[in-house]
Amino acid sequence: MKLATYKDGSRDGQLVVVSRDLGTAHYATGIADRLQQVLDDWGFLSPQVQDLYDSLNSGKARHAFPFDAALCMAPLPRACQWADGSAYINHVELVRAARQSAVPASFYTDPLMYQGGSDDFLGPCDDVVVREEEWGIDFEAEIAVITGDVPMAATPEQALDGIRLVMIANDVSLRNLIPAELAKGFGFLQSKPATAFGPVAVTPDELGDAWEQGRLHLTLQSTWNGRKVGMCEAGPEMTFHFGQLIAHICKTRNVLAGSIVGSGTVSNKGVPGANGKTEWPKGYSCIAEKRAIETIQDGKPSTGFMKFGDTIRIEMRGKDGQSIFGAIDQKIVPLKA
Repeated sequence: MKLATYKDGSRDGQLVVVSRDLGTAHYATGIADRLQQVLDDWGFLSPQVQDLYDSLNSGKARHAFPFDAALCMAPLPRACQWADGSAYINHVELVRAARQSAVPASFYTDPLMYQGGSDDFLGPCDDVVVREEEWGIDFEAEIAVITGDVPMAATPEQALDGIRLVMIANDVSLRNLIPAELAKGFGFLQSKPATAFGPVAVTPDELGDAWEQGRLHLTLQSTWNGRKVGMCEAGPEMTFHFGQLIAHICKTRNVLAGSIVGSGTVSNKGVPGANGKTEWPKGYSCIAEKRAIETIQDGKPSTGFMKFGDTIRIEMRGKDGQSIFGAIDQKIVPLKA
């Protein structure tokens, strides 16, 4: 099934069920008002939501209406936690190679992860508001999952069973604030503003054989200012699958229903070009990676970060060409005085 949250003036919005083709929707009122309620009582409520979803897809839902992504909040507008990994080791290798820093051996066996703010997510069409353009505004196209309850010490295989929904995300970064924060030795904070999520959260069964052992084998598209810059394959080069990422959190604590776990920037390896230089035909899912590639090839970056007025669109299509999650479609704007 496919679920979204419509804006209604409250912090948590109204849960709606969305048709498979993203054409129509239906309020879940009478079953649950908010997505968190369904996550907290998944065994009882999700079958009821599934029935409504089936009715919607068959054209039998009596109060269906056209679905509009512009009216959406994040599917889960605020969450128990937002933990974002760096599951694509190629991204880490490129960024470190650009600054001539070796990748520690542990990075290949133990996921990198930070805990971001989960109290104020952005909807898919909400503006990205930033105080200073000089802070180095960057998009990051990612996959994310919403969990049910997963107990402490769960194995990666057990953690996979705790995945309830899959989404796409734009994990906005302020790159020029990152060095000073990391130099303190205590991780990201100011450099990671509110994260945006796609309009619709999708149960793994909707993904068919594209969802395989905690990896989503489809192409994540990034379009910056109307120009497609990334067509990155999300599945094959994901070093740590979502079960491993969730189990990483569970090492010392329980993960409660309504936790969101991100993949980190989707990244693909380069290939040898005809001129002998490495090329990246699938593009990039964040500007920092593009700048790292330029530094490796040319000795310095030539692509600037985002400016006020820039737009970013992130979307994933199924094998039939249809949008699965709807699109993240945002504009960068300054904070009003």
